[in-house]
Amino acid sequence: MKLRVLCDLHFQVDAATALILMLRPLSGAQQRITKSSYIVEPDIKVTESKDSYGNFRQRLVAPAGKFSVRTCAEVITTEAIDSAPGANFVEIQNLPNPILPFLLPSRYCESDRFGDLAREIVADVLPGYDQVSKITDWVRHSVQYIPGSSDAPLSAVEVHQRGYGVCRDLAQLGITLCRSISIPARLVVGYLYQLEPMDMHAWFEAYIGRRWYTFDPTQSDLRGGRVIIAFGRDAADVSIFHQFGLGCILNTMDVQVNLLTDNL
Repeated sequence: MKLRVLCDLHFQVDAATALILMLRPLSGAQQRITKSSYIVEPDIKVTESKDSYGNFRQRLVAPAGKFSVRTCAEVITTEAIDSAPGANFVEIQNLPNPILPFLLPSRYCESDRFGDLAREIVADVLPGYDQVSKITDWVRHSVQYIPGSSDAPLSAVEVHQRGYGVCRDLAQLGITLCRSISIPARLVVGYLYQLEPMDMHAWFEAYIGRRWYTFDPTQSDLRGGRVIIAFGRDAADVSIFHQFGLGCILNTMDVQVNLLTDNL
């Protein structure tokens, strides 16, 4: 399927403020970018590079006054998500080196504190894909998904205690439980076609059977139509923008995902 994705950010800037943004999707095994644009108003210098995970990041200094960033891309992506019940657990000694960071506790995923709970959740299933499926189902039924219920990222401990959260919170709890039983997992942020209400979305991937598979605790049926912007250990790595200083306020954010009927 072919999607057009758009993110329109409008800021009020009291004093010139440095920003680091992640707003441009990249082509990869799961998606192909056929057209993209990145417009800032007023027109200022934007420097782009890749971070240690291969995500595009943009650096700029927003001038005082009204400032906007508008990104748009046309993307060919999959209409269905691969699943692999029974796919095997990969032993630690056989994991590729780039996968190892996704085994460890991180800022919002305190996997060293969830081992007992994770083992209880997956006690009756085979190691690997089936364990991650069981964890995803447990998070979906144990933590209420309430869009807009939190602004700042919460840790897995906080989400577990509170019992509700946004998509990012549920994904990070799933990641934490996976890592606590030695399954590498990473947070993904991007777009999801027909998401209600429409916004940026977060889900997670787990490394099983020598590849990454998609899981989403907010969706009872795992749907395709996903466009990845970035992935990392947790929300600290994949925020769509970081501001440095107090002089910049995000006034509005508009996200759109539309199906295109062009021939692929």
